Amino acid sequence: MPARRPMMRNVILLAVCQALGMSCLALSITITALVGSGLAPDPTLATFPLAIQFVATAAFTIPASLFMGRFGRRAGFTLGGLLGVAGGIVACQAVIISSFSLFCLGAALLGGFATHIALYRFAAAEVAGAEHRSRAISLVMVGGVASAILGPELAKWTRELFAPILFAGGYAAIAALAFIGLVLVQAVDLPPPLTRKQKAAGRPLREVLRQPALIVAVLSAMIAYGSMNLIMVSTPLAMIACAHPFETAAFVIQWHVVGMYAPSFVTGHIIERIGVLRVITIGAFLIFSCVVVNLTGVEFLQFWSGLVLLGVGWNFMYVGATSLLTETYRPEEQARVQAFNEFMVFGTTAVTALASGAIFSTFGWQAVNLGVVVPVVFAAAAVFWLARQRAQAAG
Repeated sequence: MPARRPMMRNVILLAVCQALGMSCLALSITITALVGSGLAPDPTLATFPLAIQFVATAAFTIPASLFMGRFGRRAGFTLGGLLGVAGGIVACQAVIISSFSLFCLGAALLGGFATHIALYRFAAAEVAGAEHRSRAISLVMVGGVASAILGPELAKWTRELFAPILFAGGYAAIAALAFIGLVLVQAVDLPPPLTRKQKAAGRPLREVLRQPALIVAVLSAMIAYGSMNLIMVSTPLAMIACAHPFETAAFVIQWHVVGMYAPSFVTGHIIERIGVLRVITIGAFLIFSCVVVNLTGVEFLQFWSGLVLLGVGWNFMYVGATSLLTETYRPEEQARVQAFNEFMVFGTTAVTALASGAIFSTFGWQAVNLGVVVPVVFAAAAVFWLARQRAQAAG
């Protein structure tokens, strides 16, 4: 088991890198749909750059995981940081010259950056060891709390940095934060890549993927991210359409991100106390509660409370699903399993990002919310099924 002090130092550094990376993504989420609506040739394409970002995130998942499996976490996180710097610079230039196609390219680069940011939680599990795995994952996710403050605030502070051109400064800030994270990750003591002989000892991927726990873990993560994304992406558009000012929309997104990451202070402890399956179920219930609140009206209180519930529900489901997934593979199998999981999760986010804008512009805010009900109920049913499977095996 890793010594506690070096382990905590590594986890804290990873949490800081996560905070910087998630601040970039929170900033992007706050302004990209609004920038897209101004640059897009058609209103239904307002969220298309975000969809491109999530498509790129999905496309990078398998190469990123396999690259880290071969060359190590440090090389992978370095590459991810470079993508973040490049994406911020390209998107900034695109806004300045009003190029929708160049803006989509910048979004794609930021999608590749997001792929690598998402892998920090697995790196934390590896440096912590099996005994502290859930807490380490949860603590790294705490880094996102800073992003809840920094991301939307930067969106407001940099809005007129290149005035009269709005929002270009936000992408310059993304490039700067990505560069700082790129420097800091070099100080993390990360495990070396496995040898070819160690990798060859793993089970066939098909055998690993047939495990009930792995199926439920991947499904829960997909539905958690997909449901959250479907609602979140359209929230700024819905609020502006309901005559709420940009600053209010940014505030709601800010509190949504707080809801996503603040529970991570205790999520790992809760998992250890009541079990990972109960935590995932609670998360599904909270996302369902978000839908109920959002359907009651379009005032500030409904947007704010609904998005907070959505964030907390996502945290419980996503951290729980990640913890459950890490129980299903051996070290020599992790690169392939993580690649599969990330591809499925971020493939779902790509679909929901594209669908969100189209559903909102065609059918409205209520339809966006109703679209998550069936998947969330299905996730809860899958967790219940796994719990019964485990109870029967134990009995």
